[in-house]
Amino acid sequence: MKKLFFSIWEVVEVVVIAAITVFLIRSFLIQPFVVSGASMEPNLSNKNYLLVNELVLRFREPERGEVVVFRFPLDHTSFFIKRVIGLPGERIISNNGKITIETVQGKTIPLTEFYIATKRESGSDFDILLGSNEYFVMGDNRNQSYDSRNWGAIQKNDIIGVALLRIFPLENFGFFEIPTYQ
Repeated sequence: MKKLFFSIWEVVEVVVIAAITVFLIRSFLIQPFVVSGASMEPNLSNKNYLLVNELVLRFREPERGEVVVFRFPLDHTSFFIKRVIGLPGERIISNNGKITIETVQGKTIPLTEFYIATKRESGSDFDILLGSNEYFVMGDNRNQSYDSRNWGAIQKNDIIGVALLRIFPLENFGFFEIPTYQ
């Protein structure tokens, strides 16, 4: 009987330690995320299963080109996934679907976006100056994306994390790469 008690206690101890470990990992390091919708196609599709790195943004700022998960500015109970286009203090200009960034340092960057498969919609011109804590995000499927063009910039503290790894579907398993711009 005494041996049975120790076996049960050992199982309970392992389960409690595993539950605490999973809680800590999901709360502070990595969180699962399921893509909903077509706004990030062709790179992310509906029902893709991702792991989002929550820890990295405690040590650095989001970078242009990264895919981030964030709280939707108009409803903090909803989460969106989009690509970072504009960084704090920058000016984002779209003319006939071609995006140009004017950096804080005064550099002009024409955004060459190889990750977009569909032709950009024309007539979506805008000129936005971001605040000191704001990021401009857009979906890769520009014609089907509800993004910063519609509801404005997002705040840094609304960003949950950076897309790290696609787990499902298995044929697309892999880490996300950050594009480089000229």
